[in-house]
Amino acid sequence: MTQEERAFFNDVQPFGFILFTHKPAPYGHQHNCESPDQVRALCAELRSTVGNSQAPIFIDQEGGKVQRLGPPHWRPRPPARRFGELFERNPEEGREATYLCARLMAHELREVGINANCTPVLDVPIPGAHDIIGDRAYSIKPATVIALGRITVAGHLDSGVLPVIKHIPGHGRAMADSHLALPRVSASYAELSTHDFVTFRGVNDAPIAMTAHIVYEAIDPERPATTSSRVVQTVIRKEIGFRGLLLSDDLSMAALKGPMGKRARAALIAGCDVVLHCNGDLNEMKQIAAEIKPLSGESQRRAETAIAQYRQPAELDFENAEAHLAALMGTA
Repeated sequence: MTQEERAFFNDVQPFGFILFTHKPAPYGHQHNCESPDQVRALCAELRSTVGNSQAPIFIDQEGGKVQRLGPPHWRPRPPARRFGELFERNPEEGREATYLCARLMAHELREVGINANCTPVLDVPIPGAHDIIGDRAYSIKPATVIALGRITVAGHLDSGVLPVIKHIPGHGRAMADSHLALPRVSASYAELSTHDFVTFRGVNDAPIAMTAHIVYEAIDPERPATTSSRVVQTVIRKEIGFRGLLLSDDLSMAALKGPMGKRARAALIAGCDVVLHCNGDLNEMKQIAAEIKPLSGESQRRAETAIAQYRQPAELDFENAEAHLAALMGTA
């Protein structure tokens, strides 16, 4: 970190941090991950700025095309769809492979100081949807998504890493990439409830959820879920029954408009507990910090409840687990 970044984090005391590897324009994330020793040192340095050795450090490590830590230092993992296909052929093997992969991915994260992972993806794609989700989803069948989503949550918690379900209340109908534009979904409330929201209802006891930057016209035609109190309160909190910590998706995505401080305020007013900013632009972070307050009230309680779910990893023979996973997935 630069001296200016250290001073900023020390002053504003963020709830946590998120790491990225470099992505080309238009995504614009900075490069934080080069080697295990470097990531481990960065995590320790970040935590030192907030005086909290357990401060959450997040990453997107789903497997497949969304895997921030990869070769040569970290093993590539299959996309979620591969596990869904195995589960639909052989449910027992699919469950076992999903659990082993979650344990092994989370173990690699914990080894370098990362203790929160933005997975599983609980979105259910429909035919013709934008491929931003694609094979990141376990299946087009909600029952498969629920079964493997629950296992992935359990595998992370058993490894001492907090999972983040996403993109609540559902990104599967999006016809655009919300990194680049604001998707609008015209499906009826009944369609959304029985197909899109159901997977999140089935995993509503996860510690953390990340919102979708999507307009659901049947619920709130004016605002995307992240900044819509109607979606947050009526759908996420009431219908889905999610009681955990609600984290916005990245405020710097093009689906949202206006100054960063305004975006942050809108998300918090709508009912998000924590806002996420990912592109590493310090000036934008300063704009956000100037407009928001420290965690308090119900948001602070939810944050404390999420953090309380950290636990010592359950025992696992990692070498044998890797070999067994490879055999199950046909990659031995």
